[in-house]
Amino acid sequence: MEFGIWEFIQIVGALAFFVYGMKMMSDGIQRAAGAQLRNILRTMTKNRFLGVFTGFLTTAMVQSSSATTVMTVSFVNAGLLTLVESAGVMMGANIGTTITGWLVSFLGFKVKLKVLSIPLFAFGVPMLFSNRGKLKYWGEFIIGFAILFLGLSYLKGAVPDLKGNTEVLDFLGTFTQWGFLSRLFFVFVGTLVTIIVQSSSAAMAITLTMCAQGWLPFEVAAAMILGENIGTTITAELASLVGNTNAKRSARIHSMFNIIGVTWMVILLPLFLPILSSFLQSLGLADPYTVADDMPIGLSAFHTAFNLLNVIIMLGFVKWLVKAAIWSVPEGEGEEDDMKLQFINSGLRTPELATVELQKETGHFGSVTSRMSGFIKELINTTDSKRQRKLLKKVNKYEKITDKMEIEITEYITKLSNQEITPRTSLRLRSILNICNDLERIGDIYYQISKTLEQKIENKTYFTPEQRTNLTEMCAKVDEAFALMVENLNTPQYDQVTKDKALDIEYDINKMRDRLRKENLIKIGEKGYNVKSAMIYNNIYSSLEKVGDHIINVTEAIVGEI
Repeated sequence: MEFGIWEFIQIVGALAFFVYGMKMMSDGIQRAAGAQLRNILRTMTKNRFLGVFTGFLTTAMVQSSSATTVMTVSFVNAGLLTLVESAGVMMGANIGTTITGWLVSFLGFKVKLKVLSIPLFAFGVPMLFSNRGKLKYWGEFIIGFAILFLGLSYLKGAVPDLKGNTEVLDFLGTFTQWGFLSRLFFVFVGTLVTIIVQSSSAAMAITLTMCAQGWLPFEVAAAMILGENIGTTITAELASLVGNTNAKRSARIHSMFNIIGVTWMVILLPLFLPILSSFLQSLGLADPYTVADDMPIGLSAFHTAFNLLNVIIMLGFVKWLVKAAIWSVPEGEGEEDDMKLQFINSGLRTPELATVELQKETGHFGSVTSRMSGFIKELINTTDSKRQRKLLKKVNKYEKITDKMEIEITEYITKLSNQEITPRTSLRLRSILNICNDLERIGDIYYQISKTLEQKIENKTYFTPEQRTNLTEMCAKVDEAFALMVENLNTPQYDQVTKDKALDIEYDINKMRDRLRKENLIKIGEKGYNVKSAMIYNNIYSSLEKVGDHIINVTEAIVGEI
């Protein structure tokens, strides 16, 4: 048997074809059913049993446990799921990913894949040219499905058939003579392969193909599949690195669940596999230990049985897993600091799912910006020079924060825009861009007000008690507008937001500005009324009215008026 660099490249190319098909299939269904997936995760995780079913259903739909776990981590990061709820979803994702093994086993090794794949292109390609967004994305899903199985077909052809090649089998046999250490070694190999290809489904396809071609004995392949269960946790761990504490804890729960499960199964593997083999033979299947052609089905059965048993066993220990995750990932110092984003990170996913974190981040942005109103209100009323300096520094700091947050959110949306986006998601992203622009402008206005007040303090210009009272009342009215704006920004479904109440508050702010302007103009002509103070006073209430304008702009963007 000859095996050189060309044969190796063919295997890598076939595997790349398989992974690309899986990604296209997963992305297509996420674009077609992104909103439904979000709703499923939000509403069907009320207890751990529903969470398991939700994780299974979502993974079976997107055909990627990594997509489900990363989605779950991001939802925990955004505060939409608790740690207990996320644990159930992660467990269900482990069961859902076994569907891929069955598809590959039955369709990949029992059916001529090219015969099955080519007709799928006949259905999928015309759908790509449809003007209806969802039909187009379902077309992507179908084409991805076809490419996936074409890739598997080429992988089968590229991997040399070793049945009867005693030299190679003897060489592999040397690695199986160490008992428990052999099992650990092949668990490590399976983990490594999954980390390299970044897909447990792709690693599973490699393992099943190698078994069918006589490369691996049944017990070795089973150990590799256990390793693949550990390897798939790396994706969630990487996604959580730039997340908050709870996101890291959610990923840690997934890792602990899989590692604990693999540990007990590695110990019991010599007892478990013969029982499974006897059960399969009682159903009329061949012995997976001796018949390579039926080994993929035996491994798929092992994968499913292991994950089901592990979920059943570990479901009663969810609270302990959560406690262990909290202990292993303590609160970081300053992690909730407002100087950085809290809900989005550099790990991009489909825009339809990323909007969840973007909306939460925008709500956080609005909350941070609204605090500047309190700083200005206190700055207007305090006469303590030390406190005045601190407040001026705070306003300056928060203005820089708003600049930084707008830039980072805009850059994130720009990266998302490089992907294909549904019209609904495109509208939502434009709304968020407009919201961030208005929030950053509010930060600029408050900074300008602080510089005006700083100049007033340096020149020892004083407000009259009436001027201070009027400005304080206007700040309070702006605070009311801010509170409603933040509430609207944190509404999960922007479609549920109305602007009637926001318009009423905006009307009150404008009316107050007009009244203060009229009174100020009248008093400027009176004897003893300080003109410098009146000009600064006019500048501040006019600026506060501009803040109100930007706040109503935010609500209009939320309801879709761009």
